Amino acid sequence: MLNNRAKSLLKALVEHFIVDGEPVGSRSLSKLSGLDLSPATIRNVMVDLEEMGYIASPHTSAGRIPTALGYRFSSIA
Repeated sequence: MLNNRAKSLLKALVEHFIVDGEPVGSRSLSKLSGLDLSPATIRNVMVDLEEMGYIASPHTSAGRIPTALGYRFSSIA
């Protein structure tokens, strides 16, 4: 089960990815999410989201992209 912070970040990530089509990094999410969170905190949440299968990293140094599960969750949340 996702907490409110993770839900907000996932929703922001999906929306940003749909607009730009590029992997989304923690620094971008820090600015876009509207939450007062540091990029380091966001990276920790992103690791959790990745372990749960909601997002994926296409490359080691890239940002994250939503998975099919992430898209489905963000559309109902």
